Amino acid sequence: MPDSLLSVENLRIAYPQKQKRATSRRNLAIDALSPSATIWAVDDVSFDLQPGERLGLVGESGCGKSTLGRAVLRLLPSATQIEGHLRFDGRSLFDLSPEALRRFRGEAVSLVFQDPMTRLDPLMTIGEHCIETLRAHQPHLSRRQARVKALEVLETVKIPANRWAQYPHEFSGGMRQRVAIALALLLNPRLIVADEPTTSLDVTVSAQILQELTRLCADRQMALLLISHDLAMVGEYCDRLAVMYGGKMVEMGDTQSIFQNPQHEYTRSLLKAALHVQNLEQGATGIRKQPSLNSHQASSHTEVPLAPSAPSTLAPSPLLRLQNLQQHYSLEQNFFARLFSNADATIRAVDGIDLELFSGETLGLVGESGCGKSTLSRTVLHLLRPTGGKVEFLQQDLTRLSRQQLQQQRRQMQMIFQDPHACLNPRMTVGDSIADPLLIHRLCSPAQAKEKVEEMLERVGLTPTQEFYPRYPGELSGGQQQRVAIARALITRPKLVICDEPVSMLDASIQSQVLDLMQSLKQEFDLTYLFITHDLWVARYFCDRIAVMNAGQIVELGETEAVFNHPQHPYTKTLLSAAPLLNGIHTHT
Repeated sequence: MPDSLLSVENLRIAYPQKQKRATSRRNLAIDALSPSATIWAVDDVSFDLQPGERLGLVGESGCGKSTLGRAVLRLLPSATQIEGHLRFDGRSLFDLSPEALRRFRGEAVSLVFQDPMTRLDPLMTIGEHCIETLRAHQPHLSRRQARVKALEVLETVKIPANRWAQYPHEFSGGMRQRVAIALALLLNPRLIVADEPTTSLDVTVSAQILQELTRLCADRQMALLLISHDLAMVGEYCDRLAVMYGGKMVEMGDTQSIFQNPQHEYTRSLLKAALHVQNLEQGATGIRKQPSLNSHQASSHTEVPLAPSAPSTLAPSPLLRLQNLQQHYSLEQNFFARLFSNADATIRAVDGIDLELFSGETLGLVGESGCGKSTLSRTVLHLLRPTGGKVEFLQQDLTRLSRQQLQQQRRQMQMIFQDPHACLNPRMTVGDSIADPLLIHRLCSPAQAKEKVEEMLERVGLTPTQEFYPRYPGELSGGQQQRVAIARALITRPKLVICDEPVSMLDASIQSQVLDLMQSLKQEFDLTYLFITHDLWVARYFCDRIAVMNAGQIVELGETEAVFNHPQHPYTKTLLSAAPLLNGIHTHT
């Protein structure tokens, strides 16, 4: 179309190195038939995007969504094989000079990456990031003018001015993503390519940012290409929906029309998996048909007593008890700031938490990004030493243990991180990564470890084990990487597993599979989960109890259905009202 802002015609993209790995795993018969066959990451994709339009792009990990987004900004490796046409405002993107391409990125099109640390320099403060971005494209601005403009944009994504001089590592994952979104908005681009922009964000901040992006699309005729696995979010904020599978665009059309009458089998499977998690009538009972009690407790109890005062009937003592737990940080200030500022320079990431977790239950911890959820988990594991309070695990006060004693206890406490790729050593094979904890804790010989690893690989669904054992993390999909991370966490047979956003980076179908796997492993290995998430529907689907965290404190705690159906705290009501549903209906509170 001549009036299209972005036009993609018969686009095909192939990675040479990916082709080499893929073809090496094919059998000899296929290689003999087509020894030089090209593996297309994006295969014959065509679409148009109009000014002010919002297009949602969904599909499983590895289907080519992110490749397509990076192609729009010419961010693909130089050796990438590309066919077809990419035009922006009628001009071919392949004809841009280096200087024109530099101006194009940022001023015309901005990209919000899924992992904010790929956008942020760890040696630069947040303020320096903003000023550098503005003055690189608008050199006429003074530092003061750039600062004023940057603070306005940061305020839009709920980052206070007192965080200006901090570095990326001092922010939570969600707060870093807010910074990345702010940097994308600084130059008022005509198109934003958002690659999983709210994966690390809670529902309230996600809603605020997407509402702001929606407003900008309407006011400035700015287009939005929203790449996401969250079908409910895409349904609420996008005009059109495009579904990718195996590098191809298998379905495209009006969002509500596709939701109500999907034509392609893959689209139907995605919607079915998402609805499985969001089934309001089924609620939390869908995945937890068995009582979350261990075998010793099951004979005398039929369900977990979940009121804060009731768990004394569940067991003589909790598996984990937190008493007035604190994790405070002091902001660094220069001499004049300390002299003239009366503002509190302390960040109370965890501020007086009292919490009990009993054997066999799954406790969900929900709250906005930056509220202290991940800091709490790391403090429980003593990856961060608490600044106050007590952590009792198996009736031992961890704050009083030596480093060696802590290491012995850690085999009973394991963690599944949000980003499996970041927690797996890219230079270690899958088998070596899973075996590593066994060897660190000297639980068995290398030969025995290999046998146990193969058993665990089979248990988490990575079969045949002989194929997955020697592979590297970079050769696996996101869902497969998360299964490796789960296997690694369970190989020492821990009592407690802390899950920090374990499925937030996975698409709907893989998400459902991993949650079902975690539930079956819980029954088999007699596990207790502390499940940290910003996805309220995942928490409802998976957890026995819910603890709502805000500003470093637990503001509401109760049985899952009670919290969802009868929330007591205003903040809980705000979270629930912001959570998008596939049918477009919000929870009424």
